[in-house]
Amino acid sequence: MGLRTNASVTSSEHILPEELELTLKAATQISMGTEISDSDIHQLCDQVISISLYRTQLAEYLKSRTAAIAPNLTALVGARLISHAGSLLSLAEYPASTVQILGAEKALFRALKTKHGLIYHASLIGQAPPKMKGKMARIVATKVALSIRVDALTDADSKSDESASSIRVENRAKLEKHLLDLESQADLWQIPGLQ
Repeated sequence: MGLRTNASVTSSEHILPEELELTLKAATQISMGTEISDSDIHQLCDQVISISLYRTQLAEYLKSRTAAIAPNLTALVGARLISHAGSLLSLAEYPASTVQILGAEKALFRALKTKHGLIYHASLIGQAPPKMKGKMARIVATKVALSIRVDALTDADSKSDESASSIRVENRAKLEKHLLDLESQADLWQIPGLQ
């Protein structure tokens, strides 16, 4: 059809029913919209592409900064918890139970059945069997709380030390072991006669 002015002479009977086509043509005659030229469309496309590139650059920058500021937390769940709590130090003051439900405030006050926070989207919890996800979320929350405190209370020079990196490796290994244990427990409960 092209421009709106061409709507009255363009036939769209092969796409639309006749009564809908007449309604569409009448609406285009009284419409107050403006014409969009090809240059406007190209300019809009260029803006969308530049915003998309900026978003990608910003995401990479945030990944590198969070890996430098909170490497242990980033290795387990990412840094959305920091933005939700306000700062790394204020997040370090939270107990593991609060870390687990951080981001689920609406669910808490609406009395919804499922009260999952930001931590529930971690890959380790996603790998757990459905019935064991809550238990895995509690275990991950405790390790995340420890990792947050290590990140918040160590100085910038010692965050790159082997002891700091060994904490994140140990926590990840322990969590993966717990996940395997939970999966084996879930398999055990599915065996007939043991239920």
